[in-house]
Amino acid sequence: MAIIAVAGRKGGVGKSTIIGNLAGEFAGTGRTVAVLDADPQHSLAAWGEQGDGLLARSVEKVADAAAIRAQARKAEKAADVVLIDTPPGNPDAVYQAALAADLLLLPCGPSPLDLFALKEPLSLALEARAERRSKKPRIRFVPSKVLMTTNLGRGLATSLKDMGRKVLPAIGQRVVVAEAVSAGLTLAEYAPASPAREEFRELAKAVNKILER
Repeated sequence: MAIIAVAGRKGGVGKSTIIGNLAGEFAGTGRTVAVLDADPQHSLAAWGEQGDGLLARSVEKVADAAAIRAQARKAEKAADVVLIDTPPGNPDAVYQAALAADLLLLPCGPSPLDLFALKEPLSLALEARAERRSKKPRIRFVPSKVLMTTNLGRGLATSLKDMGRKVLPAIGQRVVVAEAVSAGLTLAEYAPASPAREEFRELAKAVNKILER
């Protein structure tokens, strides 16, 4: 059993995309997944409602930040992997997710503003560790919406490493990701042979290695 949360102060860095497609990758290995949508906009729930795929069956809405931990613990009893999508600009939700999670992923886009915005969720995760008196949640950065044809995109992983945390495989900016959302499907369902899907497969493998330690 594992609980994975994704957090960030800014919107638009790919949190929901990462959660949804990681759910697809874990389900593809035979594990049961529960996806908790704690963002008041409920983007993941809306994604699932566009089709009849995995997310239509596995997304649960979370009413507010105070409900995150209890709902995650309840979901953990029935699922192999619980994934939590937190809202931007809500420190309490990030903190509650960090108190519940085994692993906290912090996506970051290539803009310097994205890098600046990492400081708050990183600080909250470290506070949660202190409260738990634990090394959990483990914390990893995820380069997100990366364009490798740009200097900022190519240098993002190095910039993140300079912040003192380990960096997981990058997720690129690709049109097929949005197409999959429009179809209500994960990339594993919509475009299983695509380069975009391969990126999420590699990210899931890296996440799984952390969880198995």
